[in-house]
Amino acid sequence: KTTLVELGRTLALEECALWMPTRTGLELQLSYTLRHQHPVEYTVPIQLPVINQVFGTSRAVKISPNSPVARLRPVSGKYMLGEVVAVRVPLLHLSNFQINDWPELSTKRYALMVLMLPSDSARQWHVHELELVEVVADQVAVALSHAAILEESMRARNLLMEQNVALDLARREAETAIRARNDFLAVMNHEMRTPMHAIIALSSLLQETELTPEQRLMVETILKSSNLLATLMNDVLDLSRLEDGSLQLELGTFNLHTLFREVLNLIKPIAVVKKLPITLNLAPDLPEFVVGDEKRLMQIILNIVGNAVKFSKQGSISVTALVTKSDTRAADFFVVPTGSHFYLRVKVKDSGAGINPQDIPKLFTKFAQTQSLATRSSGGSGLGLAISKRFVNLMEGNIWIESDGLGKGCTAIFDVKLGISECSNESKQSGIPKVPAIPRHSNFTGLKVLVMDENGVSRMVTKGLLVHLGCEVTTVSSNEECLRVVSHEHKVVFMDVYLPGVENYQIALCIHEKFTKQRHQRPLLVALTGNT
Repeated sequence: KTTLVELGRTLALEECALWMPTRTGLELQLSYTLRHQHPVEYTVPIQLPVINQVFGTSRAVKISPNSPVARLRPVSGKYMLGEVVAVRVPLLHLSNFQINDWPELSTKRYALMVLMLPSDSARQWHVHELELVEVVADQVAVALSHAAILEESMRARNLLMEQNVALDLARREAETAIRARNDFLAVMNHEMRTPMHAIIALSSLLQETELTPEQRLMVETILKSSNLLATLMNDVLDLSRLEDGSLQLELGTFNLHTLFREVLNLIKPIAVVKKLPITLNLAPDLPEFVVGDEKRLMQIILNIVGNAVKFSKQGSISVTALVTKSDTRAADFFVVPTGSHFYLRVKVKDSGAGINPQDIPKLFTKFAQTQSLATRSSGGSGLGLAISKRFVNLMEGNIWIESDGLGKGCTAIFDVKLGISECSNESKQSGIPKVPAIPRHSNFTGLKVLVMDENGVSRMVTKGLLVHLGCEVTTVSSNEECLRVVSHEHKVVFMDVYLPGVENYQIALCIHEKFTKQRHQRPLLVALTGNT
């Protein structure tokens, strides 16, 4: 615009205009005018003879004042239009600059500059004026390229600012969503778990009373539904931590043989009711003490053995544990044992409902369930195997299921990486404090117990369970009351430690100090929490 104004002033022009090629390259568009007497963005075909004539030479060319590109001024009252010249303005090859408003110039393209002398005057174009116009046309070409690049950089800067604003907004929304989810999980972890455990415990106590067959069926249904809901809550919490990456393995040394026996002790009562014998086979070379996440490994085995019991109505279940040397099942998984670790393989074989081979890949998808009647009638959230698979992956292992079809049973197999404990069995056992064995059928009749819990429902549930065992129970609702009431008659004190403050543990220290002189009369302190 500045060039057109200066050119118009220097040469005393009536009009000066610039026509630019459109993105299609098929038309010229009126982009700038000196007097603004014609609407900008007016277009003419680029193949007009007059345009071809001008584009064919680098010299300024006189054109007819009546040509389409020169009709830019009102003709009323004018009996003689001033002379018009046109000159091409070479557009620099801008493909390297990626200018959005210009087409890719694979061939040489030009803009068109049109200059008009005043009407009703005898002026004519002189040679030196035409030479000046030709030089200015080349300078305009450079100015246009600079302007286009500047405009594109400003557009890119504005776009970057918009993207940064959008990213910042997305980040804040994500942080808000994470906080909302964590708040929800915190509530679910304690505020929902506590009443759920109360329902389960009270239903269990109610089941021990005199009930009519109809009432007993109702209580059993409540108990079964509550257990399913409690399992779902635990699974959702685990899955959430697994998916956001916050769940880390808690490595420690533990007795692997004992872990398998504990799993069987937990499962056997259910299996006995269904008359399903369970056998455990531990390979002779299976290390006894290993390094790994004992809790998560137990959770995997419990889930898989539990599924075997759940989906088997008859037959038997076998659990086999061995050290694996190779895995031919997964193409992307290779067992590479070293001196410091080994791969544990666990096989759980049942003679239960079996699975359609085409349904097997769906089993490890969260909330997925097969359509077999056994699955539907057995209940469950469809999260157990999905969580087990994630735990196995955390332990650098692999898990799969084999089945020949419905009614033919199935075998669940998984491999996990465990460390080999540096301690020998003897040294390990020497480090374990000697704990007197608890009799299998302990008699709690008359045992005086103190229960401290701020939650009234939890307090009632704990008392109910202890009374059912024959204990004499005293309940208090605060730490201060607990410290005041506790005496040498209380053999056990149950304390709620939900709040992670120092206060609960300070009270425990105070109880210890209270019985410093009569250490043999000091009660056993047991922590209670609904928060995992």
